Amino acid sequence: MSTGLLLQYIVVALIVMISTWVVLKKQFPGTVRKARGAIALGLIKPQRATWLQALGRKIAPPATGGSGACGGCDTCGPTQPKQH
Repeated sequence: MSTGLLLQYIVVALIVMISTWVVLKKQFPGTVRKARGAIALGLIKPQRATWLQALGRKIAPPATGGSGACGGCDTCGPTQPKQH
């Protein structure tokens, strides 16, 4: 396999992975949050290397202040009143 073809395959694979991540994040935010939390918990363990623990902290989903009545995805917010 030539170097150019290998590079082309790598670029296409990266584009597919990024687009898959964007779709998952938009369509299934709860699943992505759970997956990020599970991966982060596996990396933050004390017996792991320091750089893996730092990576786990970066991957971890941000903490939510409190869950609302709908489950706490923090995307709905209050609605603006209609102006007449």
